[in-house]
Amino acid sequence: MAKAYRIEDFDYIMSKVGKVNPKVKEYLEEAGYEKWSLCHSPINRGRMMTSNIVECITVALVEARELPILGFLEKFRILFDVWNCKNSEIASYTNTTLGRRFQKILTDNRVKALRMTVKAVGSYLYCVYESGRRYIIDIDHGTCNYGWYQIDEIPCAHAIIILKSKNIDVKEYGRYCLELYIPNTIVKTYELLVVPILDMKDWNFQNLLMTKKFCHPNPKDLRVGRRKEGI
Repeated sequence: MAKAYRIEDFDYIMSKVGKVNPKVKEYLEEAGYEKWSLCHSPINRGRMMTSNIVECITVALVEARELPILGFLEKFRILFDVWNCKNSEIASYTNTTLGRRFQKILTDNRVKALRMTVKAVGSYLYCVYESGRRYIIDIDHGTCNYGWYQIDEIPCAHAIIILKSKNIDVKEYGRYCLELYIPNTIVKTYELLVVPILDMKDWNFQNLLMTKKFCHPNPKDLRVGRRKEGI
């Protein structure tokens, strides 16, 4: 259901879930479809459905929890530095039209398009036929009545067969994709550095004590464990 592109497909699967376990269906309804379903999302997720980034960070810093606060923060900074540098380097050396993950989607869609035929309705509107079904694609506005093109914002198989019929070179397919998927844009995502602070031996405590932003902690706040809501 999370990956369904059409409301009709989502509702069909949800009805099957309701027959197996009505409580699960009720739970998913209360959680809010817009939080986990592509076709119900109020914004375009760029086909990305991921786990909570906080949970990913928590898993990566399991051992660091035992460190003093300064050591923990340094491990935290190093983790982000490593991730930023690695992802930026991968994007910088990408020689394909799109980023690695998105290029694979485009390649897979090109393979699926081999099983389809297309007929032009006008200069921008086309009908694509596959396994006895007809799909309508507006190539200029990037829409497909199945929802693939506008949700993924990468030419779906239906769009690719149209591009092939127009003799558009494969290298030009990037013009029909979301700009965020292009390597140069991906590199910009990691431009902001997590700047390290000086070693503790080089700190100027006199200046720190003189600054107006420095304040002493409230003894009531020095409690162990996660602070409860409203306290």
